[in-house]
Amino acid sequence: MAQWNRLVEATPEDVWSVLSDGRLYSRFVVGTHDTWEEDGEWPAPGAELGYVLKLGPKSYRGRTTSRICEPGRRLELEAKTDLGSARIAFRLVPWGGDTLVIVDEHPLRGPAARWHNTAVDTLTRWRHRGMLARLEELAVARAREAGRGQGARP
Repeated sequence: MAQWNRLVEATPEDVWSVLSDGRLYSRFVVGTHDTWEEDGEWPAPGAELGYVLKLGPKSYRGRTTSRICEPGRRLELEAKTDLGSARIAFRLVPWGGDTLVIVDEHPLRGPAARWHNTAVDTLTRWRHRGMLARLEELAVARAREAGRGQGARP
């Protein structure tokens, strides 16, 4: 399992406003170039996002299904492509006026699950690092738009 965390200078509500907007996933999920809402009311359990994932010259279409949704606190997703499926979980912990965002991911099915090893976890953590930095940028921008917060720390 690959896990990463980041202290985000925004409230859990501002972070959740990004996670609960399916149109924004391509702006913070590293490697995702397009997202769209497929079925259901994102991020309610069972709702789905379609996406295009690019790995080098290859593109894969996939679907992400919301499995567990506790607004403002927890979101667990299952992402599926031809490479298999993975569980991606976000946990939001209030930390003063900020939010500790914890993400963990592990493969569930398919070739990705069979190839899973510590090298893959290391690459996934690197991807999470970039993803959480982008998530913070969007959450801080939302806070600024609402007149809250001073923006990200230098």
